[in-house]
Amino acid sequence: MVMRLFLLYAVVEMAVIVALTATIGFGWTVLALIGAFLLGLALAGSQLRRQIVALQQRLRDPAAQVTDSALVGLGSVLVVIPGLVTSLAGLLMLAPPTRSLMRPLARVVAARAISRGVVFVPARPGYANGFANGEVIDGEVVDVHDGPKTSGPAGPAITPKPE
Repeated sequence: MVMRLFLLYAVVEMAVIVALTATIGFGWTVLALIGAFLLGLALAGSQLRRQIVALQQRLRDPAAQVTDSALVGLGSVLVVIPGLVTSLAGLLMLAPPTRSLMRPLARVVAARAISRGVVFVPARPGYANGFANGEVIDGEVVDVHDGPKTSGPAGPAITPKPE
């Protein structure tokens, strides 16, 4: 799945660069790539600072703040990834007017991902949903009281016999 997405990304970015080069020329295309990258970095820096200040001051409702922070973070990553399409998508997520338009869509995507149980962190090999091979081991909690030590890590404690 990841390889397919990467292949799709590479094909789309190359198609856009080839089409843009054929339309406006190689030099202007390189200039557009560099300009989009620099504009994205500047906008990402300003929006990240703005989000940090807003989080510290708690200016708005928490749901909007978390969604905006996620969009700013994702937009910053997209701006750094090479390519015009990803830079344009990142710039749209970083600009406050378009970010406010994307906020409901981001909430719907997040809600669907959570409802399907999508895990954003890759699981370790051999583990499914945190359990080894899907098996659950039933256990019991034992209440421990402080008192004289009757056993240790190597087994029961040795007590000298009275002579």
